[in-house]
Amino acid sequence: MQVVLLERVPNLGQMGDVVRVKDGYARNFLLPRQKAVRATKDNIAHFETQRAQLEARNLTAKKEASAIAEKLDGQLFVIIRQAGEMGQLYGSVAARDIAEAATAGGFSLNRNQVMLNIPIKTIGLHRVPVHLHPEVDVKITINVARSPEEAERQARGESTIVREEAISTDLGLEVGAALAEGGDGE
Repeated sequence: MQVVLLERVPNLGQMGDVVRVKDGYARNFLLPRQKAVRATKDNIAHFETQRAQLEARNLTAKKEASAIAEKLDGQLFVIIRQAGEMGQLYGSVAARDIAEAATAGGFSLNRNQVMLNIPIKTIGLHRVPVHLHPEVDVKITINVARSPEEAERQARGESTIVREEAISTDLGLEVGAALAEGGDGE
């Protein structure tokens, strides 16, 4: 199916480009989200008459997104979750959780703007890209911790995860001491 793009679409084209895409991509993504219209003679003619207005609206949206990007870029948001000793979360942190944390921090973000390929499943500092506009992207830092105190320590750069080697070494010493005393190691 041929469509006329109404805004810049990554890996596809710029506003006003007539591109050929698969029917499902057009019907399920581009057309419902009003990122494109079918490339009929009437739609192309209508687009050309509306082009100046669309470009002006796009420029205004880009300026607003750039202003927000300056404030948002590099911000740190803390998310408290339960986790095991090795730092593995009992659940996960999804794009919705990150958007809610940013909104609580004073920024209006939608979960669709958070570009998280897979959910976060470990504690620590995670860099997450945020897509504010087709031409404006920023990165924020998400600090996933078990408590506010742990979040502060992680922000300072301290490791809060108990190392597996340390646990096995401690166990080995305890078993070795029990065997030396004549026990059976249990």
